[in-house]
Amino acid sequence: MQKKTIFLVAVLCASIFANAQEATTLEGRIFSTTNDVSAVHVSNTTANRGTITDANGFFAIAVNLNDTLVFSAVQFKRKEVVVTKSILDSPLFLVPMEDMLTELDEVVLRPYNLTGELNKDAGNLNIGKIITASTLELPNAYVKPPTQSQRKLYAARTWDYRIISIKLDPLINYFSGRTKMLNQRVAREAKYKKTERVRRFFADSVYVRDLKIPKANINDFIYFCEVDTCFTTIVETDDKLKIWEFVKKRSLVYRTNNSMD
Repeated sequence: MQKKTIFLVAVLCASIFANAQEATTLEGRIFSTTNDVSAVHVSNTTANRGTITDANGFFAIAVNLNDTLVFSAVQFKRKEVVVTKSILDSPLFLVPMEDMLTELDEVVLRPYNLTGELNKDAGNLNIGKIITASTLELPNAYVKPPTQSQRKLYAARTWDYRIISIKLDPLINYFSGRTKMLNQRVAREAKYKKTERVRRFFADSVYVRDLKIPKANINDFIYFCEVDTCFTTIVETDDKLKIWEFVKKRSLVYRTNNSMD
């Protein structure tokens, strides 16, 4: 029985490795300065595969050279991208999205006799006491829930020792590379939080005036800083002076690479 189980695991792993060689997993991130980037549909129309972005706009999808990727969501204009060699070679494929503008000719406010003036309407509404987990003093009201990637990583590598039979999921996840991919995703989300902190440290006018970075390029510049190997170490110091010196040096390289000087 044990030999049969080992044989089945070997066959399953061999099948997984064979399928993995057929395509490359492309990791990327969509970004927008105004709209939510979560749950955006990412479709490989050539290979008939699909996925959605996580809360921070990150995604991973299997692709081959010259496949067509389609990005779509109600808040964005539909976007098509053909996978090139430069895209496959990039450590993180960045996809800027254009907002879908929907204009209304007229808006009529009828419920609760609303006037459209926020200060006035807020005083007239009787919404009662706000009920939350903290106001009800529930036991886990202040416990920070794990992210989706952290939950998937835990499930991918956790063995259940309460049962005698072998649970194959962690073994399959390990050999297929899924556990490694989820580890990388959790680390990437942690790095993204550091990137957002740097983005909030300085006003847009500082990037434009002192670093000579156009306002439309600020997000792209921040992502450019993020891929530097020193980025995480410097940001974790929370020393604004050190972070500013790092950002200032990177701005010189960024402007040169983009012919801004």
